[in-house]
Amino acid sequence: MADPKGFLNHGREVARSRPVEERTKDWNEVYVPGSLLPIISKQASRCMDCGIPFCHNGCPLGNLIPEWNDYAYREDWGAASERLHATNNFPEFTGRLCPAPCESACVLGINQPPVTIKNVEVSIIDKAWEAGDVAPQIPERLSGKTVAVVGSGPAGLAAAQQLTRAGHTVAVYERADRIGGLLRYGIPEFKMEKRHINRRIEQMRAEGTKFRTGVEIGRDMPATALRKRYDAVVLAVGATTARDLPVPGRELKGIHQAMEYLPLANKVQEGDYVAPPISAEGKHVVVIGGGDTGADCVGTAHRQGAASVTQLEIMPRPDEERNPVSQPWPTFPMLYKVTSAHEEGGERIYSVSTTHFEGDEDGNVQWLHMSEVEFVDGRLTPKPGTERKIPAQLVTLAMGFTGTDRDNGLVEQFGLELDERGNIARDADFQTNVPGVFVAGDAGRGQSLIVWAIAEGRSAARGCDRFLTGASELPAPIRPTDRSLMV
Repeated sequence: MADPKGFLNHGREVARSRPVEERTKDWNEVYVPGSLLPIISKQASRCMDCGIPFCHNGCPLGNLIPEWNDYAYREDWGAASERLHATNNFPEFTGRLCPAPCESACVLGINQPPVTIKNVEVSIIDKAWEAGDVAPQIPERLSGKTVAVVGSGPAGLAAAQQLTRAGHTVAVYERADRIGGLLRYGIPEFKMEKRHINRRIEQMRAEGTKFRTGVEIGRDMPATALRKRYDAVVLAVGATTARDLPVPGRELKGIHQAMEYLPLANKVQEGDYVAPPISAEGKHVVVIGGGDTGADCVGTAHRQGAASVTQLEIMPRPDEERNPVSQPWPTFPMLYKVTSAHEEGGERIYSVSTTHFEGDEDGNVQWLHMSEVEFVDGRLTPKPGTERKIPAQLVTLAMGFTGTDRDNGLVEQFGLELDERGNIARDADFQTNVPGVFVAGDAGRGQSLIVWAIAEGRSAARGCDRFLTGASELPAPIRPTDRSLMV
């Protein structure tokens, strides 16, 4: 244990955010640079090095949290980085983007605020990059086997890095013009600056991973040709089929899926546009969907100068504290969350459903009509007499995803089987019904967290390595209990 009395002597402190009026004028990360380092040793000292560290199991990666907390407390950043990378390829991604189910499972959280695990994690990796401790791990020998990884999100990058380090020759195919998947174009710059992705890509290139952008498997290259060219294939193509809202007026101009809206803002930051083709400037914006993607739309609209921002959620407002009966420790609770985007303004409305949109004579959306809903016999039902409308000149749909993309023919060309939820079916080794074709991340699991994507990428890489060699030297995948699967 770093400090036997650490959790008694120190309260929970988190990273400080820059003032709202400052950060909404730029696209830099919202936190004050360097604000964590003066407090991180004390925060790490709050870790109790429990006999049964439930944080290990709360994290899909099985991160060795008490170990690197101890090193962070002692400010041994090199050792902390080594322990952190033992289970996580990209802690600078998870340290910024993960909702931290590990903190929900922290034993201290039973009756006190939990350890700031996420803040400790990001401090360790930032110090490691600063000190030059993150170096390419070039394999000592090559296996002579080739692997294609389709998709360059966190699952694809994790699988590619693990397989490259195992000695295989790996090429990553990405249909977009840059590597990173939703990390690049789905996550706003203010949540994670893209320089973090760029330096990981350079590390992977130095290790031997090849990258092919602008190539969509199924359209630009037939899946059969890819299978013939490589000894194995890992599919990490995500669950990119967005859930739509089939109500009257959906065809009006100004109504967009979140993943039509957010990438354009990121392309401005990449220098592709001077101004985004879809902008919230001067408009009344409505975001439909109360999750993290919806919050990303909210923060983006603030920075584009929206006249107003309203976020709608069909479900009731969550509780602010864990319900010990319905959401007992150490499960990941669904709580009312105020993100940095919500701190910046706007209104959130719960228990409402959109009934239809109303437009002007030119076909542009102008109003959103909605009704309050309530549970009746277990189903959400409109409440009579609660109908109203709000101004809406830009509407973004952030209601989640329903499965992997079927339009490009990839699933059919490979001859892949799907499960009952529309995801690509796989066995315990992450192999599909087609020998030598593996699947990782949202494409096989369904829409989930970044930490699950990295964990699945590592697990799929191990299964692929075993297929290629008959055995595997890669780390065994973490198998969380059913309780932690609730995340």
